[in-house]
Amino acid sequence: MNKDEFQKSTANLKKAVPLMMKNRVSTTPANYALWYTYVDNAIPQLNKDMDNVLEQYGICPPTVGDQLYNNYVASKAETNMHELRASIEVLVTEVASSMTDTIADTSAFSEMIDKSFGELSQVDNEGMSIDEVMSLVRQLVSESRDIRHSTQFLNSQLNTASSEIAKLKSQLMEVQKDAMFDSLSSLYNRRSFDNDLKTLCETNQAMCLILLDIDYFKSFNDTYGHLFGDTVIKGLARKLQLNCREGITAYRFGGEEFALIVPNKSLRIARQFAETNRRAIEKLSIKDRRSGQQVANITASFGVAEFQKGDTAESLIERVDKLLYEAKSLGRNRVMPI
Repeated sequence: MNKDEFQKSTANLKKAVPLMMKNRVSTTPANYALWYTYVDNAIPQLNKDMDNVLEQYGICPPTVGDQLYNNYVASKAETNMHELRASIEVLVTEVASSMTDTIADTSAFSEMIDKSFGELSQVDNEGMSIDEVMSLVRQLVSESRDIRHSTQFLNSQLNTASSEIAKLKSQLMEVQKDAMFDSLSSLYNRRSFDNDLKTLCETNQAMCLILLDIDYFKSFNDTYGHLFGDTVIKGLARKLQLNCREGITAYRFGGEEFALIVPNKSLRIARQFAETNRRAIEKLSIKDRRSGQQVANITASFGVAEFQKGDTAESLIERVDKLLYEAKSLGRNRVMPI
């Protein structure tokens, strides 16, 4: 690294670290890399997306930061390596062994070549017979065949290694995805929700929280089976995802319950957003594959609350949950407060 590059790196770190502290970003290598890239303006689209997040939330929630890092900074193979370390070690050992064998064979072949050409030089000096010359040629051909087999085996090993590495990259991407997303609904999972809400509450960010629960979900499972219930969850999750704009984020809270974080909006606007989703869910029609019947009586109940200074994640969830329970007790398929 030359002097100019060093000075630039130092300047970027001096900018990045205060921003990380301001946004309550934990000091991990991935976060350093993300915010360093942001202040360096090396990837304009990253800066655009980050600026939108900061405008909507006031800070960068952990889940959003992880997603930006994965999208713009990380190698797709970069994630938790523990489960796959054994596979990588075996792969490296096999390739290293093949390379060692091939190098040894190549060295021996080189020595044999030197010796053969030394002997061939005697043809002029000592007048070797044609049989002696042909014997040397046959030896060269035999040794050439052996070294060719050795290098072909190494090439085969390297091709296999490339294929295995591609598989490992795919597996690593799935590991990273599983850490953030719910496998059934494809929404952010409960772990992501807990991290985001905790950070937003601790930094007193203006927001509203919506919890919704599918009405009579158990009866769907009892009547049509659990596979149909899974299809309902997927269909409802797609509806929520399509309606999420302006930084609103959807999560699978657990079972048939979902959460929506609405940043920088009043209770009135968040309630209107919940009502929009309630009506969209009410229009859902899902086909039961066993009977071929279209099931259209799918509804959900909603609770909505606005963050108040002093709220913790637990107190805010508790307040929203009470409103959701009230919506259920008043007949379901409604948004509370009225």
